Amino acid sequence: MADVRIRHMKACLNGSRGRADHPAVPVTPAELAAAAAGSVAAGAEAVHLHPRDHSGAESLAAAHIGPAVRAVRERCPGIPVGVSTGLWITGGDPGARQAAVDSWARLPPAERPDFASVNVSEPGFAAVVESLLAAGIAVEAGVWSVADAEALAASGLAGHCARLLVEIINAPATDAENAATAVLTRLDDLRVPGPRLLHGEGPATWPLVALAGRLGLPTRIGLEDTLTDPAGRPAADNAALIHAARALWSQPDQAPR
Repeated sequence: MADVRIRHMKACLNGSRGRADHPAVPVTPAELAAAAAGSVAAGAEAVHLHPRDHSGAESLAAAHIGPAVRAVRERCPGIPVGVSTGLWITGGDPGARQAAVDSWARLPPAERPDFASVNVSEPGFAAVVESLLAAGIAVEAGVWSVADAEALAASGLAGHCARLLVEIINAPATDAENAATAVLTRLDDLRVPGPRLLHGEGPATWPLVALAGRLGLPTRIGLEDTLTDPAGRPAADNAALIHAARALWSQPDQAPR
């Protein structure tokens, strides 16, 4: 397994978006590999992706996870490759998600993800974490709220996670910093172990890239999180977002207000 530590920046290549959202959203394994290579050239240290089935729908099936991971790994040797375990991908069915994640242990090493994100708030969190760890796949715990921070602390699993993803989803830009600070503070108050990665989605994206820079925390960026640059202009692709995020992370006082 690759070293999954991140110092500055992770690329999130597609998420639930498709080409109707942006023409540069990668869908196929070859497109994901090309987008990953561009993002790594722009400074990404890891990539996170949502593989698709043959219809273009998100999938957790090993038959779709494996080829996507392999394609990215071949284009980006040595770069850790991660995937989602979002419950929505199996239509909200925890049992179907668990069965899919369990099957990843049977993937050959070249097709097995280095890490996977698991949202604390979703039913079945602990079982998915245990399955991933048994398969040698590192875990990122998705912490979306103060309540998630408290649930993660109570679970006792934080010490087994490679990273805690403090994720502020679609909060207004003016509220993003306060929301993120509340979660980070609660994690610290509860002495929850594990490196933090801070990011936002939608309007919260760029304010939290800047906050991450000020705090010296790694962040992530990509077409999963936003379609626009810090000035609100349409982004060309994932690599362009990485370029912009690295510049803002390094000089967070330049964030638009």
